[in-house]
Amino acid sequence: QVPLVESGGGLVQAGGSLRLSCAASLRTFSGNTMGWFRQAPGKERELLADISSSGSSTYYADSVKGRFTISRDNAKNTGYLQMNSLKPEDTAVYYCVAKIVSRTGMVPTYAYWGQGTQVTVSS
Repeated sequence: QVPLVESGGGLVQAGGSLRLSCAASLRTFSGNTMGWFRQAPGKERELLADISSSGSSTYYADSVKGRFTISRDNAKNTGYLQMNSLKPEDTAVYYCVAKIVSRTGMVPTYAYWGQGTQVTVSS
């Protein structure tokens, strides 16, 4: 069983919105922090946001703060990333992640990764 499956990516004009979804198995989702990364061609992978298992605590990268909102529905084992005011520089493959296994680096290490969904923002 694939641990995480993203959906909701696509092509949108600058200023538009998209909502990404991340469907997870119970084992992957329950009791674990989940988050979203993105990677654009030629750029390093970037942690955009994460949310605690209860949903009470969130983190946002400066690049998306005020525009993106992370949330989760524990009853459905699903996470979301609402993306508003999209810019061409938001174009990237977006990955859902779950379960932090290490915090020794600048960015937490996650155990589970989705396959990624492409988001393209046209100018």
